[in-house]
Amino acid sequence: MAGRGGAETVERRLMALVPRRVLLWLGVAAAGQGVLLVVQADLLAGAVAALDAARLPWLVAAVAGRAALAWLAARLAGGTAARVKGDLRGALLTSPLNGPLTGGGAGGRVTLLTRGLDALDPFFTGYLPQLLAACVVPVVVLARLAAADWASTLVVAVTVPLVPVFGALVGARTAALTARQWGLLHRLGGHFRDVLAGAATLRAFGRVEHQSGVVRALAAEHRRATVRALRVAFLSSLVLEWVCALSVALVAVPVGLRLLDGEMALRTGLLVLLLTPEVYLPLRALGARFHASAEGVAAAREAFTTLDERHAQTDGRDAPPRAGGATVPERVPEIVLEEVTVRYPGADSAALDRVSLRVAAGERVAVTGPSGAGKSTLLLVLAGLVSPTSGRVLVDGADLAGLDAAAWRERLGWVPQRPHLFAASVADNLRLGDPGAPMERVRAAARAACAEEFVEALPHGYGTLLGEGGGGVSAGQRQRLALARAFLSGGPVMLLDEPTARLDLASERALVEAAGRLLEGRTAVLVAHRPALLRAVDRVVRLESGRITSPAAATTAAAAPAGRASGGAGV
Repeated sequence: MAGRGGAETVERRLMALVPRRVLLWLGVAAAGQGVLLVVQADLLAGAVAALDAARLPWLVAAVAGRAALAWLAARLAGGTAARVKGDLRGALLTSPLNGPLTGGGAGGRVTLLTRGLDALDPFFTGYLPQLLAACVVPVVVLARLAAADWASTLVVAVTVPLVPVFGALVGARTAALTARQWGLLHRLGGHFRDVLAGAATLRAFGRVEHQSGVVRALAAEHRRATVRALRVAFLSSLVLEWVCALSVALVAVPVGLRLLDGEMALRTGLLVLLLTPEVYLPLRALGARFHASAEGVAAAREAFTTLDERHAQTDGRDAPPRAGGATVPERVPEIVLEEVTVRYPGADSAALDRVSLRVAAGERVAVTGPSGAGKSTLLLVLAGLVSPTSGRVLVDGADLAGLDAAAWRERLGWVPQRPHLFAASVADNLRLGDPGAPMERVRAAARAACAEEFVEALPHGYGTLLGEGGGGVSAGQRQRLALARAFLSGGPVMLLDEPTARLDLASERALVEAAGRLLEGRTAVLVAHRPALLRAVDRVVRLESGRITSPAAATTAAAAPAGRASGGAGV
């Protein structure tokens, strides 16, 4: 409950995501249940004291009314939980990504987006409605108690604050343990996902058993943390039940003695005994709801931290390109990088360190260097998918940060190192480059990318359904389909990230021929290691540790087509 430090801020931010009309209706439902609770106790006390069965139908109606209000509150809270989770998932998926979501890499991201945000359900469907009930119901019940017996009301008013005080003392410990439990789950989920992704490599190097042991150790640590959190949660319930039982006894014993002495009417005594536990019940239930929602609050804290870090990185001039910015030039552009630096959150060194590079209009430049040198980051900066920490990218003299993002990406052809194919037909996967392309253009793009032969050999040709990730075609065929997709986009700027990686010689030869046709007459930046692809470019630059170390023209310049201006670009 209270006393949870940063959790309170997270809870306020979560509540701020709930529409005010929903909060209003939940408050009205809580007040209605409080009023009907008092009516129900009045009717029951009167029926028992007077032995009057005529009040029972009204009693049933009051109980039904409370049930209807509880159902309405559950429906509102459930719909709100679904909307808030959807909004948070959308924000996490669409925010500019300058590195891993947080610790745990891609697996940690999956854990947060799935199990983590799903754990918010108890907060919105349990804790939030109960919080409003705890604010409203005790006040309504105390008002009726005051009208019935002021002495009992005084005892209840003095003992009620003990419930949140004891709940806060135990809740602070619960929040800390739950945060640790969520952190271990996040780490376990991230590591397990990464182990599954690299299972083939681990098997090849005989490291499966070692990683299995690591996963078992992480799972055992998470299990122990879960047991500790549950132990404290049960302790909290015990403490609150004990406090409430003593408080009710402080009222019930005097009421019983006064009934024996004839100082109190039976109806009044029954009413006090019925209503007194109902003052404490919403507060006891609030403690239980808090423990159930603690994991979701911990996950929400991580989601908010991630979003805040990304917003901080994209403030001001470093913000990613926005729709509605400056018009993107239609011609084949010149691209200039001026002192571009990119530093990912938590990284010890910059991915790109004051990189300056000029690619002339229509020039084809290859970028080489060791793994981790920053080559893929350079392409992401050019695509506008990563914002520089400092420096800028100029497209025909216009700052890329000020250009219309959607329009700029429509002008790009993108062939990643590991192109993703969706669970759709071959034609639909190719049409990602141009959703409205007719079938004739789709076939022409596949022909230009040397993909037509194997596509037509598929069971249903261009209508063949592929599995998620490209199931049904080989790695080389996936790369050629990605090239065909780039052909179909027809953009004047091409970005290729090691498209020949992991290909056999025959597939590489076919892809290099297709790449040569694709890059002709376009401004292109390629990440390449293998010599075959370097023959298709005008100039090679080398990146090491985020810096350009070899600005001179590469040995492939002599192989470039005659008449191409390879000397007009420099670093």
